[in-house]
Amino acid sequence: MTFSFSVEVESWPIAGSFVISRGARTEAHVVVVTLSEGSATGRGECVPYARYGETVEGVVATLREALSTYAAQPDRETLRGTMPPGAARNAIDCALWDLEAKQSGVPVAERLGLSTPKALVTAYTLSLGTPESMEQAARVAAHRPLLKVKLGGDGDRERIVAVRRGAPTSRIIVDANEAWSRDNFDANMRACVEAGVELIEQPLPAGQDDWLEHADRPVAVCADESLHVADDLGHLAGRYDAINIKLDKTGGLTEALLLHAAAESHGFALMVGCMVGTSLAMAPAVLLAQDAAFVDLDGPLLLARDRSPGLVYEGSLVSPPSPALWG
Repeated sequence: MTFSFSVEVESWPIAGSFVISRGARTEAHVVVVTLSEGSATGRGECVPYARYGETVEGVVATLREALSTYAAQPDRETLRGTMPPGAARNAIDCALWDLEAKQSGVPVAERLGLSTPKALVTAYTLSLGTPESMEQAARVAAHRPLLKVKLGGDGDRERIVAVRRGAPTSRIIVDANEAWSRDNFDANMRACVEAGVELIEQPLPAGQDDWLEHADRPVAVCADESLHVADDLGHLAGRYDAINIKLDKTGGLTEALLLHAAAESHGFALMVGCMVGTSLAMAPAVLLAQDAAFVDLDGPLLLARDRSPGLVYEGSLVSPPSPALWG
């Protein structure tokens, strides 16, 4: 059988704009890998992320160079040993899982031991803004059970208070995206305690988070930018209470499963998150997140439109993927 591949760049408009401490976007630029062998085809989507030194052009070049070396369908473990973790490897790895499922007729969920994967409640993200704009956004989203609030450092206490005022009954997690400092950590932490926040993602910059070992953490603190793969876990113990697994960081579902198991053995609570992408990027993560304490797979909800077929969202409840989408 002949093995072939394609690499395509797609742009998906974001509903309004998506704002975090590092900037704003109005489009999600994703890269889709399609792998074919015989009559079977598998797909994987990745989102190149500038924070990790990635560009769309660079990821596309890496993918085409890597895939052109294979005369036959590559092995996922070989791929894991020859490509670094990141968006490019994620796209190939997830496309291989999908291709293998199509070739064998055995869904990925079944291969993972998930006989009946369930629908999950996902967080819904509120972009960074003024306290007034974030309170209004919270009021609009107050029917959602779990909100994820983007923060930016200075003024975060006021933002947290405003969001809680706008959504008095929603559960809240916050994501500082490395924007806090030692100087404002305690004040922001107190604001989170008073607002009933359940989780704080990456308050301090990666590489400057050793201070967390000595910080008072009445609200659980979750590693995001400080964590990519299972080998990173050793230096996070004592600094973090939870970790955020993202496929674009681990370099695919294969590594993410290893990280999931290792994190559990280290006693970390688990969150499964995403970049802003379509349902194709979320699909494998929904299976990974079946037992996660926190699920943040709202990428398609932040887009003006999603691919079809996509994941089924009923409010904040996201169902497992259909075989027509992935897996």
